[in-house]
Amino acid sequence: MDMKKKSEDFIDQVLSEMTLREKFGQLTQLETVRAEQEEELKEKVRRGEVGSILMSVGATAGNTPQGDINTDFYNELQKIAVEESPHGIPLLFGRDVIHGHRTVYPIPLAMAASFDFDLIRNCYREIAEEAANDSVHWSFAPMLDLSRDPRWGRIIEGYGEDPFVGSQMAKAVVEGLQGNALDEVGSVLACAKHFVGYGAAEGGRDYCHAEISDYGLYNYYLPAFREAIRAGALTVMSSFNDLNGEPISASRYYLTEILRDYLGFNGFVVSDYAAVHQLIRNGVAKDDREATELALNAGVDMDMWDSCYINEGERAVREGRISVETVDRAVKKILRVKLAKGLFTSPYCEKKPIDYASHRESAKALAAKSAVLLKNEGDVLPLNRSAKVLLVGEGATERRSLHGSWALDGKVDETPNFYEAMQEKLPINQLHYDKNCESNITDADVVVVALCEDHYSSGENASISHISITDYEKFILKRAKVLGKKLVGVFFYGRPIAMQGVAEYFDAILYAWHGGCEVARAAADLLFGDCLPCGRLPVTFPRRATHLPLYYNCYSSGHEVNSYYGECLPGCYRDSHASPYYPFGYGLSYSSIRYGSVLCDRAELSVSEIQAGKRFCVSVEVENVGMRDAEETVQLYICDKVAKISRPLRELKSFRKIFLKKGEAVAVSFELGINDLGYYNKKGEFTLEAGDFDVFIGENCLTKNKVTVSLK
Repeated sequence: MDMKKKSEDFIDQVLSEMTLREKFGQLTQLETVRAEQEEELKEKVRRGEVGSILMSVGATAGNTPQGDINTDFYNELQKIAVEESPHGIPLLFGRDVIHGHRTVYPIPLAMAASFDFDLIRNCYREIAEEAANDSVHWSFAPMLDLSRDPRWGRIIEGYGEDPFVGSQMAKAVVEGLQGNALDEVGSVLACAKHFVGYGAAEGGRDYCHAEISDYGLYNYYLPAFREAIRAGALTVMSSFNDLNGEPISASRYYLTEILRDYLGFNGFVVSDYAAVHQLIRNGVAKDDREATELALNAGVDMDMWDSCYINEGERAVREGRISVETVDRAVKKILRVKLAKGLFTSPYCEKKPIDYASHRESAKALAAKSAVLLKNEGDVLPLNRSAKVLLVGEGATERRSLHGSWALDGKVDETPNFYEAMQEKLPINQLHYDKNCESNITDADVVVVALCEDHYSSGENASISHISITDYEKFILKRAKVLGKKLVGVFFYGRPIAMQGVAEYFDAILYAWHGGCEVARAAADLLFGDCLPCGRLPVTFPRRATHLPLYYNCYSSGHEVNSYYGECLPGCYRDSHASPYYPFGYGLSYSSIRYGSVLCDRAELSVSEIQAGKRFCVSVEVENVGMRDAEETVQLYICDKVAKISRPLRELKSFRKIFLKKGEAVAVSFELGINDLGYYNKKGEFTLEAGDFDVFIGENCLTKNKVTVSLK
């Protein structure tokens, strides 16, 4: 008998012995409770009324201190489930392990800026190892919400505005967390979230309504989820929002027809925190019983926190509103995942040694590759070792905010601040720190301004309308400017910010993000040239917040009003130019890179040839003409010039990261096939049309370096 058949027989046997209440227990996730409620929780586990434990307290755990994980407590809960509950079904422990555990890596948006998805995958293997060592079976990552609005606090938890980058991120995170086999020690279940459209919340206001066309859904918002499923993700989280007026957690269309039937997902869906109960506020359910009916019939298999299923499920079945078959189907999905995770054979956490030092090195490497050099006029950077540096700004001594949001288990006291990192680079007589820039140091060669966004300003329920530096930081910046020295800005920020009125003050800008526990040292290394800046923006930096949403993969218009690409700038707003301050894909190195002409091995192919597997081979020579080595991210974009429906003016389809010694030239080639040249129509059907395609290869999305190819 094969293992799959044996597993299904086991599940059928267990299911046949369960009461209806015990079945709803498997569909119920409760959160970790305060000490005074522990006995009540243990009794629920003992009765078989709990299937999973959320290892945190509160809806916004990302910015709420949670305390250290008590592995003994979770082993005790598991022992009760395995040895004392009616059928010995183990619990599934889930925690928001978003971008690190004890070792905190850069926020996901910053990770995406590295364009180094192999390194990201390796870092998530380390994250999983640490989390699994603290009883965590299941991480609520990756967050795959495409977002075009940095006012939204949770943009920091995703990958930005591009579906190709999102797909690469999805694959790397799922494979990193889950490893070679889910039942291996050190592997953690991934959870693709939030399905779907959460990142399109109106005005960047968290939890708000989203409006997405079918065409936009298939081409922009679903690709990352498709890739996560292909990579083996067995759990998906339904989102809070309504989409086009339909609350996702009550939508059979989105959770069954799209997620399961169209994308082929065969794992289980967990609601977001209290999302079932919130269907009442959504205006589609009058009480928890109706909310339970809607959510379970739609395809939400596990109810997070609000206990709607365990409290109201049996009644809904008795009244004929939910069938036993629907309940059984959901329970089977959850039992299959528990079996795949190996919980029936290895239910307990056994501590093992962790090489945290090597993990911190990985975190530092990723922080360095994620940082984006936005400006470097006059080659101010890298700094000379003999330079006298005046360091100003309260960001220089910040620790906790360097972790960013969703860093539940990071150790602030193990995180060096930027001032300490700079002290490791310069002797005491060459570095002076003046938080408020009051001492009027006259012999400094350069002033480094450390700016830091508070971690409470981003994350869940942390949207803001004013995406710029604080008034205090503007005050310090003006003080520093009047010193008449070269100004270098180091931004420890989570979200992208509006750069107009800010960037102009600086001679050089390094955007280091909320880069984790080693970002201060990584930033110092970059300033002194001990490593090379190579990050590229995964999201557009606007001039003003009033220009949002602003994103590169936009459509043309019947009028010349596409200011992203320089069309008739006054045509959008009479009072400002709505072009990006820094476009998607942008980032500098410490050298100068020259691109040759884009070449293609053929001018045309027929549609049938492409469908049969033939490809265009395009190439470009990339030369380092500067005086320093460089790591370059060579980016390929296409534009489908004429189609049955308007196509984006640019679409990222591939990239190559290359290392170039000074004076070195390298030929970089790409292949373009059916998956690169086609698109999804509004019915979700993949479509390939004859016509001309502009193929751009360059340093960011604004490159004009192109060749045109044709499908006949």
